[in-house]
Formats: sequence, C-alpha cells, structure tokens
Amino acid sequence: MLNTDILIIGAGPAGIFTAIEMLRKGTKQKIVIVEKGQSIEKRHCPKAKTQKCVNCKPYCHITTGFSGAGAFSDGKLSLSSDVGGNLPMLIGDDLAQETINYTDKIYLEFGADTKIEGVSNSDDVKEIRKNAIQAGLKLVDCPIRHLGTEKAQDIYLAIEKHLIANGVEIMFGYECTNLVLEDDVCKGAYITNGKEAVEIHADHTIVATGRRGAEWLEHICAEHNIAHEPGTVDIGVRVEVRNEVMEKINEVLYESKLIGWPEPFKNKVRTFCQNPGGFVSQENYDNDLAVVNGHSYKEKKSDNTNVAILCSHNFSTPFNQPIAYAQKIGELTNMLANGQILVQRFGDILDGKRTWPKELAQSNVKPTLPDAVAGDITAAMPYRAMMNIINFIKAVDHVVPGFASYETLLYSPELKFYSNRVKMDADFNTSIKGLHCLGDSSGWTRGLMMASVMGVLMGRKLIEQEQGC
Repeated sequence: MLNTDILIIGAGPAGIFTAIEMLRKGTKQKIVIVEKGQSIEKRHCPKAKTQKCVNCKPYCHITTGFSGAGAFSDGKLSLSSDVGGNLPMLIGDDLAQETINYTDKIYLEFGADTKIEGVSNSDDVKEIRKNAIQAGLKLVDCPIRHLGTEKAQDIYLAIEKHLIANGVEIMFGYECTNLVLEDDVCKGAYITNGKEAVEIHADHTIVATGRRGAEWLEHICAEHNIAHEPGTVDIGVRVEVRNEVMEKINEVLYESKLIGWPEPFKNKVRTFCQNPGGFVSQENYDNDLAVVNGHSYKEKKSDNTNVAILCSHNFSTPFNQPIAYAQKIGELTNMLANGQILVQRFGDILDGKRTWPKELAQSNVKPTLPDAVAGDITAAMPYRAMMNIINFIKAVDHVVPGFASYETLLYSPELKFYSNRVKMDADFNTSIKGLHCLGDSSGWTRGLMMASVMGVLMGRKLIEQEQGC
C-alpha cells in the first residue's frame, strides 16, 4: 500500500493544472498522478506511417496519456467564460473569466503562441453576425489561442518535465479500477498496471479522467452512490469543406461558434472545434468504438476546413443512460463502416442515397481522413438528430455560402461523452468526503481551457486547506 497527500486520477488538463497551481503556491504536500497511458515522449500514433488506424491496444495513443486528448487535439484555448461547459454556473462568471485569464498566462509561460484569434470587431464581423441573425443563429464571441496539434505536444512536454522536476510523482501505465471508501469517506484508490494491483491512500482523491473516462466515472458514481445526475450528450458529425468556402470566416473569426435551435425539434445544435486547413482524424475508445475528431497544425495545412456539428440531447426519467445511448449510435455507425469512420456527401443525404467511393474520388472536396468509408450515415443516425443537423447546415449556408453544397462531406460518428454531471459545491466537494471530480468527466467542463481552470481552482482550495487559510 502507498500513501500520499494528494492523489490525482488522470493526467489530463484538469489534473495537471491542479498540480501546477499547488506548486506555484508553494505546496509541501506529496502529489501523485496516476495515468493509464504513457508520457508525452512515448505517445505515438502509427497512422502517420500506416495511413490507416491500426486500433492500438491496450489504448489509443491519441486520447490516452499525459495531457489526455489535449496533446493530440487541434490545441485551441477558448478565452471566454461563455464557452467550455457549465462551470460558471457553479463558481460564477466573474471568477471563471478571471481564472481563464490567469490560466492563459501559464500556457504562455510554457510556450503557447502569443497571437489571439477572433478578437476583431470589424465590419466583417458585423456582417457575419447580421447574416447569422437572419438565419436564426447566434454567433458567440470567443477569443481563441491556437496552440496547434504539434505545438501542443511541445507545451505539454514542458509541463510534464516541470511537474516531475518539482517532485510530482507520475505513475504511467496504471489504471484506476475503483475508489477506496470507508463510511462515506474516500481514502484513496485501487490501481493496476495489468501485472500488479496497488492500493493508494490519500487525504484528497481527485478524479479527472476526461471525456474518455466519463463512462467509467458514471459507473463509479452509481456503485458508490456518489450524487450525480444525467446531463447532456452530444451527437453529431464532422463537416469538411474546401478552404475557399470558409475563407472569410476563417480569416475574420478563425473559429465560428454558431448556435441554433432548428425546426422542427428545436434542440440546441452548435458548431465546435473548427480547424482551418485542418485534418479529420479518428480516435478509438476502450471498447473499440471509433469516433471522428479534427486536428489543426500550426505549420502543416490541408486544402480543407473541418468543423463539428453537435446536437445536444437531454433525457428525462426514467431513462438515465445517455452515454450508453450515444455509444450505441457510434457502434451502429462503426458496424456499417467495418470498424472505421463513415463519410457521406451532403447532397447524397438530401437525395436519399449512399455515397460511393467513385463519387467521392471525383468530388472537389478530397477527404483528409483517407481511410474513411464512403456510405450512408443516415442508416445509423437517429431521425431527430439527422434532421437537426441537416436544417442547421442549411442555416449555416446563409452565413457561409457553399457550406451546404452537394459535395460537403459529413463524417460520423462525432460523439462527446460528458453527460454524467457529478453534484458538487463551489469548492468541488462531492457527496463523498475527500473526493473531488474535475474536468470533462465531471460533466462541468468541455475543452482544454475550462478543464485547466477547474484544476487551477482545485489547486487553490487544496493550498488553502494546507496553509490553514
């Protein structure tokens, strides 16, 4: 059995920034981070050489390891409290924005690009906003600091080295199997590397397992009666068009955050993670679920822009398994694509036909995910979600002419697993003493910046207790 003061499960942004803030405030406590994946130096996706996903075991290197999916994502930091989940509801808008500004400076210290995208208030922005309003959409203002996929890896490597050099112990290759609970008090966690099981005791246990660990945390909450509630699950597609179509909005805003409530269902639909000159990518989860994502590099560019379109689903009683619901949709889509990502032209969807490989090869828009399978995503996507997506794309076409063209590509499934929301107070205390849940797996944040912010605030709370403030 091992003992520590602070135990952090998951080396994603939330866990990392908890440790960073504690070090910055002069902590004397021992911090242990448990991460099922590998260090930044050992994270390599073989697809760069094979040009095809080989479904790495025991986990996908894109989503698992130090910094989580952050090191291999497009690497964008949203600098507004209006973006990134519901954390402001828990802590207040002012504190959220103040901490975003503080956390952003830490990223700059570790080498983030000083340039901020999307801060112009020019006539072009006004024109885009006017067109969005006329189309029944809302344009959300949000400054963006773009790290870039390859640069993000350098930044998180510097952070990893900083933590280790300052005494933080990181146990790579260890997976948390359960929590150690005694009389509604969390005493630590059980972990394993597949060969040996270890019990770690800690004064404070922080679960920060990211979107990839959302399902696991949901099971843990149910098993131990940790207060939680079903939240929102996002189901959608990754859209890819030529850069020429998105040229103006890419230059003016870099990332267009558009929200709509299209007819007939009026569910919330939004754009997410826009990648000018980017590349569509595949990520694999533990249960062999293949999902689509998008990357954007600082140096390497493609001829296309990709962006997610996500439809938010909220469920009422008696249903309480939104993550499982989204997974079933993903599994059905994967089945149609023989375990890979499915792609279809927008015009073929409207015509009620599948896309054939020959048609895809003749199109102006060449897929940046070369092993995506041409087919019919409507055979797996629920009618409600599909209609929301189709009508939202048509609305965006009024803001970005050409967005709803026949050759626009839709990749599926794009799923975001953060639907389980853990009930906590503003100090991130759960219903179990000594247990705290942070980041996307907690259901309170979405994305790098807000998860990092939650870590910073957790670090401050722990320091206050350490110093008796």
